[in-house]
Amino acid sequence: MSRTVYVNGEFLPEEAAKISVFDRGFLFADAVYEVTAVVNGKLVDFNGHYARLVRSCTELGLTLRLDEHALRDIHQRLIVENALQEGGIYLQLTRGNGGDRDFHYPPADTPPTLVLFTQARAVVDHPAASKGIRVVTCPDIRWQRRDIKTVQLLAPCMAKAFAEAQGADDAFLVENGYITEGSSCNCYIVQADNTVVTRPLSNSILHGITRKALVRLAEEHGVTIEERLFTPEEARNAREVFISSATTFVWPVIAVDGQTIGDGKPGPVTLLLRKIYLQML
Repeated sequence: MSRTVYVNGEFLPEEAAKISVFDRGFLFADAVYEVTAVVNGKLVDFNGHYARLVRSCTELGLTLRLDEHALRDIHQRLIVENALQEGGIYLQLTRGNGGDRDFHYPPADTPPTLVLFTQARAVVDHPAASKGIRVVTCPDIRWQRRDIKTVQLLAPCMAKAFAEAQGADDAFLVENGYITEGSSCNCYIVQADNTVVTRPLSNSILHGITRKALVRLAEEHGVTIEERLFTPEEARNAREVFISSATTFVWPVIAVDGQTIGDGKPGPVTLLLRKIYLQML
């Protein structure tokens, strides 16, 4: 059965959805995006995703013509029309169709392109949540404004392909000797005293919505969070390692660069944080 998608004010069967070949999202990756998880037919932390979308648009001078209420209504209609119980909703906003391929921004009144679609997938009972994943490290070759959630995702795709070629599930990106983040996630290590270490917010990493919730929940449950840089060696020798993102929530990492983390099983701090996050939903 065909999905219903949203394109510039219309709800359409996916096979009828069309975007101009001159759209700047297609030609220049001149676009931002968000992915909001859906659990039991309900949006997860939509307010946070909307706030980050507004920030991304502000940083790039993109025009977002719909307010939070209107965007939420679109999300909820897509949930209903696609009978989505669990998965996510992808939103992409581009600078629109400038009429031809031109590096210069089009006139300010050029209508932006807004697309949303659903993706059904397991997020609560995903096997990786209980089994853990294996990661490898590789150089971070992305641009310097990773705090803006743009669709410039070729470098992360290359990192994932590199990981798969090494027999791993994902990659941790390394810059100047320190881990920045995963190919599509924030990263954490757990020290011997159960302190959770994660890189501080900056232009070098995405300001994760799940990360923000985890930091708050950890503090509420007596788990110490230390925001600082950490090295691949620290990750390989950590008591626990885990990741977070909008559609993984919290996944354990059981090996880094072929080195087993702990006893090769999800650790207690990781499992606790996943548990209290799921209780929040």
